[in-house]
Amino acid sequence: MVTASSLIIRHLGCQNYTKIFTLMKAFTDQRNISTRDEIWYVEHNPVFTQGQAGKDEYILVAGDIPVVKSDRGGHVTYHGPGQITAYLLIDLKRLNIGVRGLVSLIEKALVDTLAHWDVEATPRSDAPGVYVSNGKKIASLGLRIRKGCSYHGLNFNVDMDMSPWQRINPCGLGVEMTQLADLIDTAPPTLDRVIDKLTNHLMEGLGYNSVEMAAGLPALTDEF
Repeated sequence: MVTASSLIIRHLGCQNYTKIFTLMKAFTDQRNISTRDEIWYVEHNPVFTQGQAGKDEYILVAGDIPVVKSDRGGHVTYHGPGQITAYLLIDLKRLNIGVRGLVSLIEKALVDTLAHWDVEATPRSDAPGVYVSNGKKIASLGLRIRKGCSYHGLNFNVDMDMSPWQRINPCGLGVEMTQLADLIDTAPPTLDRVIDKLTNHLMEGLGYNSVEMAAGLPALTDEF
């Protein structure tokens, strides 16, 4: 499974969730069979997002952190600085990948990335995401498929303020969250370094041999 063109990678810095959510939907609506696949890497300003299966009781005390309803799968999660959020804008039909296949390759990419820092992790068959050996969750997944194309993606806790996680029941699982910085004895790596490793593994899973770095957001016909 090898594509003819390179995968586009965008590093978008720290962004408000609603803005990127709107742009992802617009990108997916406007793409066609020749539109290249992209991955957007973002840090979000603090926000709780409710997936399509989200239940209000899983938000314990939102406090000063806004809650935004999303059209991704799953329940409630938290986004904040120090966490890698990767949005995978992928034409699954073109790559001949099913939804389950995309979930599996994302989980494998996360597991392989953590292995670089000698952190043992594994997916769970009953709950998408990646969990470390003590049962704590370090990465969450939530996707939406439209016109055979994916958007949304993954959250990977690297070096962040973990206290907001105490305000929710993450993904409705009653599971404790963790981050890379708390699992290694050395200074935590930069987000850019972790993103480089993660990108290599996502490329491998998707069948891409090269990437093209793009500045800023893609040009869309609508203004936001």
